Amino acid sequence: MNAPLKHKTLAAAIADQLRQAILDGSHLAGAQLRQDALAETYGVSRIPVREALFQLEAEGLVKIVPHKGAIVSELSLDEINDVFELRCILEPRMLERSAPRLSEEDFARLDTIQGQFVGAIAEHDVAHWGVLNAEFHMALYARAQQPRTQAIVAALLQTSDRYTRLQLSRTEAMGIAEKEHGELIALCRAGAVGPACAFLQSHIRSVQADLLRVLGRTPRLR
Repeated sequence: MNAPLKHKTLAAAIADQLRQAILDGSHLAGAQLRQDALAETYGVSRIPVREALFQLEAEGLVKIVPHKGAIVSELSLDEINDVFELRCILEPRMLERSAPRLSEEDFARLDTIQGQFVGAIAEHDVAHWGVLNAEFHMALYARAQQPRTQAIVAALLQTSDRYTRLQLSRTEAMGIAEKEHGELIALCRAGAVGPACAFLQSHIRSVQADLLRVLGRTPRLR
């Protein structure tokens, strides 16, 4: 049963619920999202549904196809490479600025997120893997004082959410992610900024390479 739509515009609330359904696999790649059916499901007119679908199209989660309507986007190798290569450029740059400024309160928050991430993995809580992964990375960059870059990276992490969930679906990958997040915290806490930035880039690259392997392709990484 869908949660009540409160405290947000209808379009934003519907977009949130549809986004979650796409990311957790309830709406599979290639599935058609019919406006009339969705409007009936949410008990609204087609107008907020249409606005929500336009928002999801802007995020790359759906494609609006003439005479077919909204289709859940296929997993894209080109998008994986584009998103993760941008992350490799921007995130170490942000960490370099942020790490020396992280306070004990910041580290406490990182430890909390890491604990929640470990718990979600243990419980196989797929719905929260991507969210906690993004929260962890953004907490690392909280003191970067680069608001425009932070906004770009937040959008990239949202785009990579469904790919991250696919990659973390393997037990081995879950263990690696948990260990590497812990190593990033330890390096930052020790003040090893250079090694932390290098490790972060390696971490992002390894997720990219693993995703391409999962999708049955040999990674071509620079």
